[in-house]
Amino acid sequence: MSIRLFLRSETNFVTRKANFAYFLNYIYSITRNMKYVKLSQTADLMPTLGLGTWQASPEVIESTVYKALELGYRHIDTAFNYNNEEAIGNAINKWINIGKGARKDLFITTKLPHVGNRASDVKKFLDLQLKRLQMEYVDLYLIHVPFGFHCDPETLTPVVRSTGEYDLDMDTDHISTWKEMEACQKEGRIRNIGLSNFNESQMLKIIKACTVKPQVLQVELHAYFQQLDLRKFCSEHDIVVTAYAPLGSPGAKDHFVNKYNYSPDAFPDLLGHPEVNEIAKTHDKTPAQVLLRYLIQQKIVVIPKSTSEKRLKENADLYDFELTPAEVNRIKKLDKGEEGRIFNFLFWKGVENHPEYPFKLASAVN
Repeated sequence: MSIRLFLRSETNFVTRKANFAYFLNYIYSITRNMKYVKLSQTADLMPTLGLGTWQASPEVIESTVYKALELGYRHIDTAFNYNNEEAIGNAINKWINIGKGARKDLFITTKLPHVGNRASDVKKFLDLQLKRLQMEYVDLYLIHVPFGFHCDPETLTPVVRSTGEYDLDMDTDHISTWKEMEACQKEGRIRNIGLSNFNESQMLKIIKACTVKPQVLQVELHAYFQQLDLRKFCSEHDIVVTAYAPLGSPGAKDHFVNKYNYSPDAFPDLLGHPEVNEIAKTHDKTPAQVLLRYLIQQKIVVIPKSTSEKRLKENADLYDFELTPAEVNRIKKLDKGEEGRIFNFLFWKGVENHPEYPFKLASAVN
């Protein structure tokens, strides 16, 4: 709820004043309790809770980001492929310009797209993304996926062949792309650099060749797909793990069908799982809060997406309870390994033929 709407609902001045103080205390408590992880190269503090913005249209996400900032969110995650960076920039700019906060208070993540996954395109896309976001720098810039597509220069979207297959850039070179990202960081346009959807061997190759090692790995991670080996690798290399789809991405199936005419064979219902619901009742919390708390309690950053003000509030209310070791173990046992993976990227027809496709095909197909 915005301050204006909050006050408008009250007619008595004394009541309004009291409720205004309550509202400010609520915002302060969320911000104060917003836990952080420290990034190893820069010592920047990254909030463990962020707002995911995938599948959110520009007209919806602008008001959603502004609401989230009002509610105390300080970490916003976006990407070139989400087609909403400009709307997010508008919301942040408005919030700053009316004196609600400063740019330095925020942690903004965006990503190099699959159509720009080559050294020669890093600066071009970063410049465009900074312009859309109306910022001089981003706090975190990730290579979105380890494979690349050829780019239609008019639309900045992947070239798709008449067969429906995506035109793969078979010359994707992670090392040269990473070195360009290091150069952009040195120029001050990126605070931290990282990866998304990379596997262990791909990451290790970059670590061995880099000057600045990856600070963050963003991957699909939830109770059905807990990525224990990959998390162990990241811990050994001081790489922070960010979980996308931390609730199992309930809305993803419709997106796959509507946009790509692709439907996974099975789709999880973590929010309806009896174990999760039983734990939620014990703590007087929602299933979503339990699933998010489970991850942040293990020092994993979470970026749940919601456009509902009610859920935005609920998703932020994670720091006043703790799961017991027994409860943690119950959720840990829900892990299905590779069978729990939702995002295998096969909705991009032919992507499995790219030499840098990161998953084993037999285990990636749901």
